Amino acid sequence: MRKSLLATLVLAFCAALAAQQAMNNDSIIKMVKAGLSDDLIVGSINSQPGQYDTSSDGLIALKSAGVSDKVVGAIISKASGATAPTAAAPVASSGLPPGIDEIGVYLKDKSGNWVYLMPEVVNFKTGGFLKSLATDGLVKGDINGHIEGVKAKTTATLPVVLAVYTQDGTAISEYQLLRLRVNNDSREFRSVTGGVIHASGGAKRDSVEFQATKLAPRFYQITLDQSIGKGEYGLLPPGANSSSNLASGGKIYTVSVPE
Repeated sequence: MRKSLLATLVLAFCAALAAQQAMNNDSIIKMVKAGLSDDLIVGSINSQPGQYDTSSDGLIALKSAGVSDKVVGAIISKASGATAPTAAAPVASSGLPPGIDEIGVYLKDKSGNWVYLMPEVVNFKTGGFLKSLATDGLVKGDINGHIEGVKAKTTATLPVVLAVYTQDGTAISEYQLLRLRVNNDSREFRSVTGGVIHASGGAKRDSVEFQATKLAPRFYQITLDQSIGKGEYGLLPPGANSSSNLASGGKIYTVSVPE
């Protein structure tokens, strides 16, 4: 009887404490550790003010503390300014934030909302020679990508936060982040067919290394911080520069980062 009364008082105290101040990641972790159900926590997130850390580190910390995908999804929805679905709506359990509804690349805007990046057409031409990779016997050709116009239609300031919702069976490591070189009336880059880059070859000239955090099945977040600098950037999906696409061209997701 005493244990039951004590548990009731603890739950009441947690609820009262959350009501007195804006909820945050620590509040959610405390509620989870106190044994509150996902339904109750999601209801609290929807009905009470909150200031949540939805960065990669913040979401990883929540998952490490035992917070469920359903609750994480509600936090992301609340932080983006949308009302998180209740337990009756199963979409929240996917862990995908509002706005992520098809395969592609998304940009987080100043309001915290995910905006779909419309891809641009990229045309390819071979670099005129082939390189043999002695380590695995593959032969890959250098190619040059050509995009009309000197600037992407989408402009963003650093840090730039991107999300990639991949096709089933596609790894985020198959995408290439490229620095685009501006010419008189176009942007260009050098890559390789098949996405394999020779360590000492010119194809690596425009490649930019990136780290991706998996937030849900087939859903990854990429953050371009201050170290990347201003310029024109493109995220090339796998297969866009395969040998079968060289004649017809492919697509690339682009963003312009001004000073």
